[in-house]
This record gives sequence, structure tokens and C-alpha cells, in this order.
Amino acid sequence: MNNLMKTVIALLILLIGANSTLYVVSEFERGVKLQFGKLVEADIQPGLHVKIPFVDNVRIFDARILTVDAQPASFFTVEKKRLIVDSYAKWRIANVETYYKATGGVESVAQNRLANRVNNGLRNQFGTRTLNEVVSGERDLLMKNITDELNASVLNSLGIEVVDVRVKRIDLPQEVSSQVFRRMTAERDKEARELRSTGKERAEKIRASADRERTIEVANAYRDAEELRGEGDAKAAAVYAAAYQQDPEFYAFMRSLNAYKAAFANKGDIMLVEPDSDFFKYLNQQRGQ
Repeated sequence: MNNLMKTVIALLILLIGANSTLYVVSEFERGVKLQFGKLVEADIQPGLHVKIPFVDNVRIFDARILTVDAQPASFFTVEKKRLIVDSYAKWRIANVETYYKATGGVESVAQNRLANRVNNGLRNQFGTRTLNEVVSGERDLLMKNITDELNASVLNSLGIEVVDVRVKRIDLPQEVSSQVFRRMTAERDKEARELRSTGKERAEKIRASADRERTIEVANAYRDAEELRGEGDAKAAAVYAAAYQQDPEFYAFMRSLNAYKAAFANKGDIMLVEPDSDFFKYLNQQRGQ
């Protein structure tokens, strides 16, 4: 039992010693080694390393690309128009020694200093451009210029590299936004009225064209119908004439019968005709001649 306890104690001492002596820097980290607060080794590369317990102190920093979200700030364009700009920047540690000396290895300090410089860069760039240029016309060029200017200063002073700077949104001040909104509403209403007027004009033209075509079609159809009716009447007259010529007496007799039917259709009607009238020509012939 005593040997087991000795073994356990020895393992614990060995583990504590190893933990105090050995340290690991991962592939996405960088570090510096301090001896009694003095920097003795900068930019420790990834891997397993050894340090002197209670003498050496190792500081580990995140070497991945980080994001600093700058606070929205007020900038003026070359036209003296005030804009509220919300931006962010992507950055990473480029020189570990410079980064540690400038910020003490505190990430928030680096974030704050970089955010201030991003706003200063944006202020300088916005001050040389118009509203249209910063909103749409030269956005990419503006971001590239800011990135290059920041790298020219922060790389040597803070030991960090700015990968990219982007503007999330650009707003007008609240007092100006209302006026712009009203002006935009008036312009849209005017455009809507013009579109409605143009639509009504086109509708009237289309309606007039359709009415004209309808009138022409109806007239043509009536003309064709009259021609067909005339042709039909002519053929009917020719048929009647041919039939009349074959037996004129029979034709006259059929006409008289039709007249009798029409005259005596209503029993309540009274007709006064002389007995020797031609109307009773066939009725007076008892032999049916």
C-alpha cells in the first residue's frame, strides 16, 4: 500500500511538472514567451514546446481572421451631406511581437484601436466623394483604398493585417430621412400618375381601334349578307318566273288560295267585297276552271 501511494504521488508530481514544463501551441494560434515579464521569444510556432516552471510565462493569441464591428459613425461627403455609416473589418495578427508590445496581448484593445482607425479611414474617404459614389458608384474602390491605408499604418504600429473592410449599411440622419421619404413618395406618386395616364391613353387607342375594326367587320358582314340575300332573291325570282311560265293559271290559282287563307284566318274579321270582284274569281267558278 505504501508503494502504491508512493507511485501515485510520484505520478502526480511528474504530471504537475510536465504540465508546468510543457505547453502546446495549436496551428491556429501564436504565442510569446516571457521571463519575469520580459519578452524573450516572439512568434512561437505551432507544436509542443518546453518552458521553465515559475520562470517562463507563455501568452497564446488567436491567429485566425477575426472581426471588429465598428460603432456606427457620422461622416460628411464632399457635398457636405451627413451619413450614418455602420462598418466592420476583418483582421489577423501579422507580427506577434509588435502586436504584444502595442496591445499587451489584449484582443479588445486591438479591436478598439482598429475600430477607431477604420472610422477615421472611412471619414477621409467619404470626405472626398459624393453621395452617389459612396453609395453605389465607387464602393469597391473605396473599400480597397481604406484597406490599403489601414495596412500601411496598423501593420507597423499594431502588428496586425487588415484583410478586408466592408460597409454594412449607410443611412441618412433621422431628420433628413423623413424629408427624403416624402420626396421619394411624391416622385413615386408622380410616376404612378404618369403611368396611369399613359395606360389610359393606350387603352383609348386600343378601344378606338377595336371599335373601328368591329364597325368595319359588321359593315363587311352586312354587305356580304345583302349580296347573298340579293343573289338568293334573284334565284328565287328566277325559280318563281320559271314556274309561272310553265303554268300561269295554276300559279294564279295558288296565289288566290294563299290570299283566301290570309283573309279568312280570323273568323271575327269582316270584309266587304263586291261579288263580281277578281278576288272571288275562282270561288265563283263552280266547275273549278
